[in-house]
Amino acid sequence: MSMHFNRLVLPALLGASLLLSHGAAAQFGSAPLGAGPWDMQTYQAKINVSVVARGLAHPWSFAFLPNGDLLLTEREGRLRLMHDGKLTPEAIAGVPSVHAEGMLGLMEVLPHPEFVRNQYLYLTYHKKLSDDPKAIAFVLARAHFTGNALTDLQELLVSDTWDGAGGGAARLAFGTDGKLYMSLGATRDGAAQETNSLRGKILRLNEDGSVPADNPFVGKQGYRPEIYSMGHRNPAGLAVHPTTGELWESEYGPNGGDEINIIRAGKNYGWPLVSFGRDYPGPFISSVPWKEGMEMPVATFSPGISPSGLAFYTGKDFPTWTTSAFVGASRVGQIPGTGRMVRVFFDANGDERSREDLFTELKQRIRDIRMGPDGLMYFLTEEQDGALLVIKLAAK
Repeated sequence: MSMHFNRLVLPALLGASLLLSHGAAAQFGSAPLGAGPWDMQTYQAKINVSVVARGLAHPWSFAFLPNGDLLLTEREGRLRLMHDGKLTPEAIAGVPSVHAEGMLGLMEVLPHPEFVRNQYLYLTYHKKLSDDPKAIAFVLARAHFTGNALTDLQELLVSDTWDGAGGGAARLAFGTDGKLYMSLGATRDGAAQETNSLRGKILRLNEDGSVPADNPFVGKQGYRPEIYSMGHRNPAGLAVHPTTGELWESEYGPNGGDEINIIRAGKNYGWPLVSFGRDYPGPFISSVPWKEGMEMPVATFSPGISPSGLAFYTGKDFPTWTTSAFVGASRVGQIPGTGRMVRVFFDANGDERSREDLFTELKQRIRDIRMGPDGLMYFLTEEQDGALLVIKLAAK
């Protein structure tokens, strides 16, 4: 996709004086979420936001099941069930032990596209392989879900290890080709550019975790065959575009330089060789934000928003939202208490035309966004007292 260089450089220059270091911001939390519901005026319409469930401890992902039930992950290692609109107090049995430390732990939950037939659920999580502090790995697992427990769990993929610092996201999405895509974060150790490492990559797998024969690096010496794209810092959102069928990704930069990318087979997205962001001490990551042979993002964020979760609107209440990408934000410019959702509007050519900040009044870190089977958009807050919320058209 052709991009306009000045459209991307300008936001990076405006973000040159980012505000607080990661360490300074970490000591502050978000404000408590009120009881709701809330009516809010957006650019196109007045919306209503209400709480569906609360009391979740640092939830990370959620998924709808065909029978109307809802599954949610809590980062410390619990899988929770909502049945008949109520959160069951007991965690689902059979979830494997995870390494929960800092931002690591139980991540994604995703039903198989033919869940009614096979009852398969996929999970991603972090696992410590030994007492060595540098022996933490990403894991992709698959299990049967009986309705109140996981059984027959299989670890389909275990990544190469690292010390767990940074780069913790692990999202999943089934593509229009029927393949399972998995994102793995990286750190500044160069793993994102190392072809024998799975970290800092988007992987493409068969449903059983095996490698598709048509993956871009199959048979290429020195490359892990699971790799679909490389050069990613921390891909925290994956979503399939409902019109084009393309795989889109939202990705943490360092101090600014967060990105939205369209993921294409065999492409290199540049980290840590090029970036629109600054390192946490202040200097730019690279002297140039792009160079030949690297893919350009379709949108960047400076100041950064710490993006997590990515979705496209497919409902009927807000037709003007259908050409936008919705990205969750944990905080803006490293300032705590600034969580929100960002709507990025793209025109028919795929060029960004405008942005709108949503739910700034809530001051919550937004971790995941999904469309429900009822045509409504839901989102999850990543807080100690996390909540699931739903967006509706406000009553007139």
